[in-house]
Amino acid sequence: MTLELRLLATPKAVPELRHHLRHHPYDVRLCATELVTNVIDHVGEGTPVTVRVLGTDDGHTRIEVTDPDPRALPLLLRATATDEHGRGMALLDALTRRWGVEQGADTKTVWCELDRLNSLTDQGC
Repeated sequence: MTLELRLLATPKAVPELRHHLRHHPYDVRLCATELVTNVIDHVGEGTPVTVRVLGTDDGHTRIEVTDPDPRALPLLLRATATDEHGRGMALLDALTRRWGVEQGADTKTVWCELDRLNSLTDQGC
């Protein structure tokens, strides 16, 4: 199972991405849209991105979002109850088995992996 989508990171693209991923589990849709939202917020609206959802050799689900800014790295923040932002990577950190960043000369790919059980459950949300 491999899916690859190229799109512009805009608020309108987020529900469109969820639609493209409608046959994937809820956690996959949530992680993918959160990674695209991070690009909108921290790299800039209209940034071209590539979203990939693929199975790993060990049976997990990997979600990758590649954008053209290798310097804007995601940060794991601990938002307070009154903060309006800063929960995205904490959410990914809580939901996924692991996440990271692969930097290239002109791109970066932020990725996360879901446990096999998480990526197979909750199909209907």
